[in-house]
Amino acid sequence: MTLNPDARGDKSRLDDERSHADDAKTAHPLLGLFLAAAGGRFPPVDGGCTVLPALPGGLACSVAFTGHALVATARPAQAVLAQGPDGFGGSMSPDFLRWLAGPAGWIGVIDATLVARGRGGAALPLRLDADDHPRVRHAAELRRGVRVYGDERGLVTLSEGLAGRTEISVEAAPDGQGRGWGRSLVHDALGLVPPGEPVFAAVSPGNARSLRAFLAVGFTPIGSGVILRPGE
Repeated sequence: MTLNPDARGDKSRLDDERSHADDAKTAHPLLGLFLAAAGGRFPPVDGGCTVLPALPGGLACSVAFTGHALVATARPAQAVLAQGPDGFGGSMSPDFLRWLAGPAGWIGVIDATLVARGRGGAALPLRLDADDHPRVRHAAELRRGVRVYGDERGLVTLSEGLAGRTEISVEAAPDGQGRGWGRSLVHDALGLVPPGEPVFAAVSPGNARSLRAFLAVGFTPIGSGVILRPGE
């Protein structure tokens, strides 16, 4: 795959991305593509689809960038491409996702993929009393190394997410809905990540309040994705 050579950034940011790319050499290849996209270097806008190996734990996924799709699966590449998962929306079609998951497989929610940079200087306290919270249980089902932070405003999870990327999720306490607590939690969550390090979020496009909160503190949409647990 040829990535866009015209993307530019300052030297420190490029050095940071190269460091992450080096770490990704032993990780899933999708991680390197996410980190490249975080730096503004995307797959070609050619309508194509790149088939990658299955994710750890037997999971699969379909990821869409502008004009190019990425599918991680244990199915043969030729069989995948025969289904027509093009980079112009075909990789997210219901029929393709059902085929990819299999008749008894589980299909997650199609989320917008957002990225920002960590700020360091964490102020949120670690929470050890939230293992049974639905947000935490959901994160633990699909992610590794889930850590929970928060205060009276709500919860933040920080984890190793899709393909090993650093991910955060946020849930404001009920009393804070519509009062800016979610936005302030997202802002403070960036302090949990070292300065300059890419951090991702998966947000349902229909959750407009959450989407606005992430965008307001500097997250940028770069694509979309869905995780699947195949089953025949």
